[in-house]
Amino acid sequence: MRTESLVKRVAVANLPTEYGDFRVHVFENQIDKQTHVALVCGDIAAGQNVLVRVHSQCLTGDVLHSVRCDCGAQLDTAMRRIAAEGRGVLLYLNQEGRGIGLANKIRAYELQDEGFDTVEANERLGFKADQRDYGMGVQILRELGVRTMRLLSNNPRKLVGIEGYGLSVSEWLPLEIPASDSTRKYLKAKKDKLGHKLSSV
Repeated sequence: MRTESLVKRVAVANLPTEYGDFRVHVFENQIDKQTHVALVCGDIAAGQNVLVRVHSQCLTGDVLHSVRCDCGAQLDTAMRRIAAEGRGVLLYLNQEGRGIGLANKIRAYELQDEGFDTVEANERLGFKADQRDYGMGVQILRELGVRTMRLLSNNPRKLVGIEGYGLSVSEWLPLEIPASDSTRKYLKAKKDKLGHKLSSV
């Protein structure tokens, strides 16, 4: 993973959005053929201090606007901030449910409905609390020319997952969405059990 590129860029096109104009780059993992997407705003050719959001797919939050989590709001906020700056990358990784897949995520929701928190639910299904792997994302960022980044994230694991692949984080920028009645328990579990930097819970 550190020395050999396992991703291939397979398509690039313009993507105007309600937040601004992006170029959409589709990458394919050459091992499992999963596809991942990078939205690039402006000129990042210099590769230095690029504003970056590494976002893992969340169908329920990003597309269906569920308020069980803060994922959709984080995605919208990140796109807005990158477009406003006029330069940056939103990396959208195909790893639903912190890496357990959509069906298992909904099974975890069932357990949460019974009173378990998001971490307990994943573990009761036989998974780690967070099974995501950022190595593929780092390779994509490297292919795009990113060398140092200002990372939009509340998750310190992303810093560990990104550094060491020829990339570095020059600034860590929180992307906190205020807690609501629907998200407070979820966010508290992420803060207490996964180490996310959250001040509103």
